Amino acid sequence: MDKIAIIIPCYNEAVTIAKVVADAKENIPEAVIYVYDNNSTDDTAKIAKEAGAVVKHEYLQGKGNVIRRMFREIDAHCYIMIDGDDTYPLEYAREMADLVLNENADMVVGDRLSSTYYTENKRPFHNFGNDLVRFSINHLFDCKIKDIMTGYRAFSFEFAKTFPILSKGFEIETEMTIHAVYNNMDIRNVIVQYRDRPEGSESKLSTVSDGIKVLKTIARLYKNYKPMGFFSLLAGVLTVISIAFFIPVFIEFLETGLVAKFPTLITCGFVFIAAIQSFFAGLILSTIGQKNRRDFERSLVETHYIKKNLE
Repeated sequence: MDKIAIIIPCYNEAVTIAKVVADAKENIPEAVIYVYDNNSTDDTAKIAKEAGAVVKHEYLQGKGNVIRRMFREIDAHCYIMIDGDDTYPLEYAREMADLVLNENADMVVGDRLSSTYYTENKRPFHNFGNDLVRFSINHLFDCKIKDIMTGYRAFSFEFAKTFPILSKGFEIETEMTIHAVYNNMDIRNVIVQYRDRPEGSESKLSTVSDGIKVLKTIARLYKNYKPMGFFSLLAGVLTVISIAFFIPVFIEFLETGLVAKFPTLITCGFVFIAAIQSFFAGLILSTIGQKNRRDFERSLVETHYIKKNLE
């Protein structure tokens, strides 16, 4: 079992991967450096191996698929995840690892947004997207995470082995954050510098398509992790619609004693019934969620004993 594993998901990072591996060796020489190549069409895997990294492969395309493979195959007291594009300085890795190893942090977030991200990143829609995602998650899940989309993080063994990865692509960072917040894990923040990609290195992130995926992931996870809030909101919307269409019918009835719009009245009744069903669905799913939380806590204890046996 490794003390510290530096895990680097890569897709066509031949321009930068050698420097990232060298920086990792310099800053945490005792760490084992793993590069997982995700069907690169350049020499990423070859260059990483020559630089001294342990090179493995994930053939299902997507960052989420790569991280699922990493967490499944690697056993370590501390995992440091960093991108292979040389946008994150490795000088902060020691501080992040110490928080996991010495202070029992479950996840350490490398916070770009509190430092140089907005001046270094030349893609304004990426800046807007980061702010939107951060605002959405912090308000929906009542937390204060500084950087949701950062690819620079450290994890404990317990986090890596109990995190159920469902996302396939770049929305994986959002899923990690919500999982840690919902399960009351110890989340720390380390402000890190950010530098834009060097010339010749291209981002694989699509602002529009990947941004839509992230927003869909937030909605899906809010429904799954906060069903009472989600279905109560839906119930409220349905109730407002039902009442809005019912009021004219009711006013007409008071004035004439007749109901001229029976189809509208019937529709209002069905919509209101749907609102009631939605509320109780949220109540039932919330109760199931409580049980899942208790099961998760038991799985954490079991994972802790597995860790001890691996030492």
